[in-house]
Amino acid sequence: MIKAIAGGVISLLSGVILAGGAHRGTNGKNRAFLTIGGETLLERQIREMRTCCDEITIVTGEPDLLRRSVDRDVRIISDYFGGEGLLSGFHAGIALSGNEEVWVLGCHMPFPSSQAAMLLYSRMMQGGGLAAIPFIRGAAIPLHGIYDRSVSEISGKLLDRGRTEFSELLAAIDVVKVEAYSFESEGVNGKFARSVRTDEEYQALVAESEARIAKA
Repeated sequence: MIKAIAGGVISLLSGVILAGGAHRGTNGKNRAFLTIGGETLLERQIREMRTCCDEITIVTGEPDLLRRSVDRDVRIISDYFGGEGLLSGFHAGIALSGNEEVWVLGCHMPFPSSQAAMLLYSRMMQGGGLAAIPFIRGAAIPLHGIYDRSVSEISGKLLDRGRTEFSELLAAIDVVKVEAYSFESEGVNGKFARSVRTDEEYQALVAESEARIAKA
């Protein structure tokens, strides 16, 4: 098992990647398979998660496709509450996590940071919340957050009642908010908060990557 140090505390994290499937904003492409610098977003996320997580689970609506794309030690599962969106995938992933604390990533996050994750974990332990989430320029980044596994019960109850909005989960739990200056003061590169929501954003990231390679 991989032991990660956060603020002097030894932790064992589970990793969960939410990779639902085709996305309208990227012309029907599954963002997990978009490439930057010759590496898919999914590959980047798995590589980074391995530095601080001793297990990784991917929640997807396309399990057969994902199984052909990742190592066999990465677990592939589908939602329990089929067709209920983000909250359903989140619930399935953390419910099966073997550790008490879970790093949850959306597949649209191209620059995942284990350093940011461990800072979030440390702040959650200090603050006593059930989650620690980055707040960058006033906006929550819940899909680069740390969650207590017990949140699966709360999300499951919401889904049982037909409540599917992720914002309702965040309103129902004690969240430790970690602001941008906290990451900056610890030397964590703020680009971890970037995401790919549209094809235009993806093309901009590709252009940035190619420019960096050309300068090297």
